[in-house]
Amino acid sequence: MTGLSYLETASARIAYRKREGQVPCVVWLGGFRSDMDGTKAAALDAWAARRGQAYLRFDYSGHGSSQGAFVDGTISGWRDDALAVLDGLSRGPVVLVGSSMGGWIALLLARARPERIAGLVLIAPAADFTEDLMWAQMTADVRRVLLETGRWHNPSADGGYPITRALIEDGRRHLVLGQKHAFPFPVRILQGMRDADVPWRHTLRLAEAIDGDVRLTLVKNGDHRLSTPADLKLLERTLAALIEDLE
Repeated sequence: MTGLSYLETASARIAYRKREGQVPCVVWLGGFRSDMDGTKAAALDAWAARRGQAYLRFDYSGHGSSQGAFVDGTISGWRDDALAVLDGLSRGPVVLVGSSMGGWIALLLARARPERIAGLVLIAPAADFTEDLMWAQMTADVRRVLLETGRWHNPSADGGYPITRALIEDGRRHLVLGQKHAFPFPVRILQGMRDADVPWRHTLRLAEAIDGDVRLTLVKNGDHRLSTPADLKLLERTLAALIEDLE
């Protein structure tokens, strides 16, 4: 495992791990409440080491080893964390690998820095999740609590987590599914058909919104994590093939 380092930004101290190697650099963008030492991110680090590929991963503010409180996070803030990492820690072309929320962040980076992007690999991309997969699924009572108090505690098996009014309202500034995206680089999408968090039909909407070289792979028995040995092999093959097509 590569050593832990920190990038000082205007708003937070961002933890990252960087592996030097050949270009394009692969940049990992993790999911909501995930960190850079998760199964997929670590598997890609081992893959990059075997190939001699440059690889960069980090934790958003309020996640993992980075500074900040999760409850203060917004899509704007996490996008800005990713832009600071992209601009400050990498040079030349990059391939963004975005998992869940990281898929949405990858799309926002592609719009902000199109000249830097050589390709996208999106894993169960949770584009517009604050609106379509959170707000739209809330009951009237939950919405009222959120609007009146500024937050609602979403219960889950691990103790739950807060959803804030700021997260929902800020997310509306970055919605991507209602427009077309003409990307000049290849986009590969991996999606489980038994994903309870990001339904595969939601991801199909994203694939249809992107013009260009887009390939969607559906894993019939795949869940949201897509972290089984077979899933990880699929991710590695998909990423390797994309990079080889760039050469």
